[in-house]
Amino acid sequence: MLNVVGCLVETHDLRLVVLAAATCGLSALTTVCLVDHARRTAAWVQVGWLAVAAFAGGSGIWATHFIAMLAFAPGVPGGYDLGLTALSLVLAIALVGAGVALSVSVGGRAAAWAGGGVVGLGIAAMHYTGMAAYDVAGHKAWDPAAVAASLALSVLLGGAALSARPGGRGLARQLPAALLLLLAICGHHFTAMGAVTVTPDPTMAVSEAAVPNAWLAVAVALASFTILLMAGAALALDLRDRRHAQLEADRLHSLANAAVEGLVVCTGDTVVSANRSFAKLAGRPQAGLPGSSLSAYLPGEATRLLMAGHPERPVEVELRRADGTLIPVEVIMQPVEHAGRPHYAVAVRDLRARRQAESRIAFLAHHDALTGLANRASFGQRLDLEMRAADVGGRKLAVLCLDLDRFKEVNDLFGHAAGDAMLEAVARIVSAELDGTQTMARLGGDEFAVLMPCEHATAAGGLAERILEALRAGRAEGGGPSIATSIGVALYPDDTRERAALLNFADTALYRAKSEGRGTYRFFEARMGAEVHERRSLEHDLRHAVARGEMELVYQPQTEVGTGEVIGFEALLRWRHPERGHVPPSVFIPIAEESDIILRIGEWVLREACREAAGWPRPLSIAVNVSAVQIHSPDLVGLVHEVLLGTGLAPGRLEVEITETALISDPNRALLTLRQLKAVGVRVAMDDFGTGYSSLSNLRSFPFDKIKIDGSFTRAVDTNEQTAAIVRSVLGLGRGLGLPVLAEGVETEAELGFLAAERCHAVQGYLLGRPSPIAAFSRHTHGIVRQDAA
Repeated sequence: MLNVVGCLVETHDLRLVVLAAATCGLSALTTVCLVDHARRTAAWVQVGWLAVAAFAGGSGIWATHFIAMLAFAPGVPGGYDLGLTALSLVLAIALVGAGVALSVSVGGRAAAWAGGGVVGLGIAAMHYTGMAAYDVAGHKAWDPAAVAASLALSVLLGGAALSARPGGRGLARQLPAALLLLLAICGHHFTAMGAVTVTPDPTMAVSEAAVPNAWLAVAVALASFTILLMAGAALALDLRDRRHAQLEADRLHSLANAAVEGLVVCTGDTVVSANRSFAKLAGRPQAGLPGSSLSAYLPGEATRLLMAGHPERPVEVELRRADGTLIPVEVIMQPVEHAGRPHYAVAVRDLRARRQAESRIAFLAHHDALTGLANRASFGQRLDLEMRAADVGGRKLAVLCLDLDRFKEVNDLFGHAAGDAMLEAVARIVSAELDGTQTMARLGGDEFAVLMPCEHATAAGGLAERILEALRAGRAEGGGPSIATSIGVALYPDDTRERAALLNFADTALYRAKSEGRGTYRFFEARMGAEVHERRSLEHDLRHAVARGEMELVYQPQTEVGTGEVIGFEALLRWRHPERGHVPPSVFIPIAEESDIILRIGEWVLREACREAAGWPRPLSIAVNVSAVQIHSPDLVGLVHEVLLGTGLAPGRLEVEITETALISDPNRALLTLRQLKAVGVRVAMDDFGTGYSSLSNLRSFPFDKIKIDGSFTRAVDTNEQTAAIVRSVLGLGRGLGLPVLAEGVETEAELGFLAAERCHAVQGYLLGRPSPIAAFSRHTHGIVRQDAA
């Protein structure tokens, strides 16, 4: 430190030192202002301002150094190497640019410190390059400790300068950072100058190419002039920022006017300013609001006390408009400072839309959103009231449950928009048949209910007939599909005196109407309850049968007639109920198909059968029955493909069996599904041939690989000439179409002999093997003879 002080006092012209410090200070302030301005810009504009800051900072550091060098008087002749002098300027600008770019573009405290450190390195690089350019008639010696100290000063103070937070207003907000940068430049220079010792040597001469001090003075003057220009630019930017601040204040005022809520600033009861939204709410011109009384718009002492007692909390009151009408509003009062004095701001929100929404929500709580009918909860409340009224008046009460027939097919075929239109049409048509004493509700989905006070059951039957006739004549809007429904009727108190049971009995009668042909109505009868309870109990247990492991597959062999060799198996589903024992497929399969449980069960059967067949060493075929519900499901093809990939079963070994009745409801969709299955490589067989509809047309239209003759035609084929003629015709049809024919239900040697004589391809029946677990046929699947069979 003594060397630094001695160098400053003994070998420098203090007047030029002061000039160097002033130039450095101006340069530092200019650089800091430009960097701060660059932080508030973006994209290519920011790059431009960073370049200007780099030039201002680099040239300022360079000018400071060489003004101080002009003040340096070591007592020996000297000059400056032009190339190194120019290089020192380039290094200063480049490293300052890199430092400020790192600080601004990356952002954050760490980046600011790192960028400032790079600026400090730029100060050092410029200084020592400039000292290398100094050509003197003597020897230069350096103190390593002082050199290290100069480097530390420039790096630490440079980092502190760029990481300093601006404070205050105008140029004053940049002074702390500028002062730190000034200390970094000057501190480094004079510390570094204190580290050098010049020893005169008469034998050494200054190069003739060295730039003399006079020329250096011109260069320094130009650099200083540039810094002054940069300072002017920084001042202009500051003035522009002030204008922007004013514009920002104007913009905030505009934003206040753009706010949806009314905003009022008051002192006491006097309005100081209000936005356009409040003027619209009050029904007055905005210019006339300042100076008016807030109590003119929010009348009542209670209102003002309520607002004052709940600051910063919303309070619902009424606002008086200029025409005297009152509208519901929500107000929030908050103390604010305006023009240097305490005021309070009041935000006013119009509640009319919210009140309408609340009314709508209250309506939807008791009504169906699509049809506008009463919902289940509202219907239950009305039913309770009508039951009490029936008790008092000694009358009857009828509950009619309506359910649309095949509504799922409407959604699947025509889309949900058509389904919604049908529901709206049902509500409109049925409501037109009701009088003021009767209530209709939508209970959910396609299920409706009608509540009818009556004297006799015949009146309820008459209403049911009128509803059915009106729905037959009506159509959904836009010429959609025809509307068909079934109706179940239960009477209070004849059938039951309990509300839940009354609805349940009406639903039971509805199920009976559907099972007896649909499009009709039925009254509840006591015997219906047991039947429906039994069916629903089975349906409930069936939903969990797969998960509980109650389902199992048995297999029946399919044998080639000519060789007697087993060529494949048909997988047959069995349900072992834990309490009921074996439930026949003829009982649970229809229930599964009506409730869509068949999709879950069918997936399990497909996976289990393919998994089992994939483990057989012999590549026998496996046949799986697919219901109509599965055929019309859009997920069937994807499921089959995924199961084949998962089990590793070759697609050609899987045979899907489909009955003719499964093709009737939607032939186009069925045809698409079968073609997609064929594209996967799966074979398709027509099951129970001859028992469905349009058999010959189906054989021509659908891509079948096999025909299966139903067992009802095979029985007694050897003794019944009519049956024999039918079987011969089917076998001839198969040969003509190139389709193999398999006969089911073969139980006697005579039946087998007849089929062999008629060249039937394959047979299946009790004679050749009863449906059994697959282990019973291991000699066919694995070539293994079971010990018990031996």
